[in-house]
Amino acid sequence: MNTTSQMTNTSQKPTAAFVGAAWLTLMVGILAYIIGLWNATMELNEKGYYLVVLMYGLFSAVSLQKAVRDRLEGVQVTNIYFGLSWVSTLSALVLLTIGLWNADMLRSEKGFYAMAYVLSMFAAVTVQKNVRDLANAEPALPDVSRDHDDRGAFDDL
Repeated sequence: MNTTSQMTNTSQKPTAAFVGAAWLTLMVGILAYIIGLWNATMELNEKGYYLVVLMYGLFSAVSLQKAVRDRLEGVQVTNIYFGLSWVSTLSALVLLTIGLWNADMLRSEKGFYAMAYVLSMFAAVTVQKNVRDLANAEPALPDVSRDHDDRGAFDDL
């Protein structure tokens, strides 16, 4: 019995419809959030805070998804990076929650930002997963080495 446990890549190639839906969902979530910020009556520094929290959340969610998937596929991920990915993602969610909790907005507006944020984070994870699955499903590039001499295409001219 083999004592080394390497997980084989058994992921299927996502359909074009699923890939398109994931990208569309990501764009809708981000655009809705940004349009909401653009039209908000809050101070510019508050808008900056919410924009940075969105960017931080998207990056941390993708980083966490990659770390989790790497571990599942047998790719080495250090415990420090794995832990930091979790802390980073949870921090982004906590920062948004604290910001919205203390914001002087209608509850419906707070809910809008929370939903656009969560939609964007989930879609970013899905897009990253699709990109990785598509890269793993790509056939190997054909060997372009020539079977004949070393002459270049323009040597005959």
